[in-house]
Amino acid sequence: MVGQQSAGSKISPARLRIGVVTAFPPGRNSLNEYGYHLVRHLSRLEEVSDVVVYADETDAGAPTPIDGVTFVPSWTFNDPRTVVRVARAVARTRPDAVILNLQFATFGDRRVPGALGLLLPAVLRARRVPTLVVLHNLADNVDMRDAGFARSALTARLMTLAGRLLTRALLRADIVALTIPRYVEFLRESYGATNALLAPHGSFEEIAKPSFGIPPGRRTIMAFGKWGTYKTVDLLVDAYRLLLDRGYDDLRLVLAGTDSPNSAGYMAAAAARYADVPNIEMPGYIAEEDVAPLFGSAAVVAFPYTSTTGSSGVLHQAGEYGRAAVLPRIGDLVDVIEEEGFEGVYFEPGNVGSLADALAAVLDDPERREMLGRRNYAAASGVPMSEVVQWHIAHIDRLRARRPV
Repeated sequence: MVGQQSAGSKISPARLRIGVVTAFPPGRNSLNEYGYHLVRHLSRLEEVSDVVVYADETDAGAPTPIDGVTFVPSWTFNDPRTVVRVARAVARTRPDAVILNLQFATFGDRRVPGALGLLLPAVLRARRVPTLVVLHNLADNVDMRDAGFARSALTARLMTLAGRLLTRALLRADIVALTIPRYVEFLRESYGATNALLAPHGSFEEIAKPSFGIPPGRRTIMAFGKWGTYKTVDLLVDAYRLLLDRGYDDLRLVLAGTDSPNSAGYMAAAAARYADVPNIEMPGYIAEEDVAPLFGSAAVVAFPYTSTTGSSGVLHQAGEYGRAAVLPRIGDLVDVIEEEGFEGVYFEPGNVGSLADALAAVLDDPERREMLGRRNYAAASGVPMSEVVQWHIAHIDRLRARRPV
């Protein structure tokens, strides 16, 4: 009879329709690249029938089609209606579960719309939608003034308090997955969270073992990010100038990436400010297909940060492509380095001479540069994104099994 199976046959589990709330290329909002790789690898899983991406609406055009992926533009940066719009889109498309790729400024750099958007996991769970948040930073660990969210110490304290309230709202999700062990411990100890779990960050690409050498020509110092708040180019440019003054005449400096949402116009102003500096390039936004050549051209990847707001995707990319890194010994970068096996040459944050010395230590020692590249490659390639998404789906399956029909 139709619908019956022979004795002893095994019933295959139903494949899942997974929703993902994330910024997505070619939009340039924070975590867009992580969202791209997360979605791409989810769509390849046998356990997943299709992926619905509740993406940000931008003026950059439509996302490139991906087999098994439907894009539903559902929110706009700094729109106070985000939580309502996304919740309606989820209700209309009816996924089996939703993964939210978040940090505290995902939905806006203005306080009200940014905060309202972070209520989304709680709203979805209240509607009985299984929810898993991949959380890349904690408000408690962000220097609000340095990151551009507050102009005074009082405002920074108030925003930190508000951040704690939003953290409690995010913990209303079924699962909150974090990529740094200290974050998990902090949420358990400070918030009593029982649903905070450690998940690997994951390497974006399962790439062939890279070349650990550098291409001929000028040796490239490269930095990559969203610039203007706690990530600024000025310190690195000054260190580069110092190296030029010391006689390093075969260098070039590549400052890739765009403005932070909190610092519109920053890179254009920097380009004008440093127009007289020789062999400096600011290529702007880097499309996905250009990421590998960018990192492959670098002798060293520099991180001229004054603070951090979470795990560094750029550090993971530097590792995937076998690059040496020069890093400030601050905050969450230290956790990532020590806990995930990365290694770099460190400098004193804000100190031009210290940064120049760290860069020189890599440039002057090819054996050390290659050793650092190999170490970082081993760290970055340990857990590919294809395995990370399996972790997410396994936890979603457990959530669904515990839910009453």
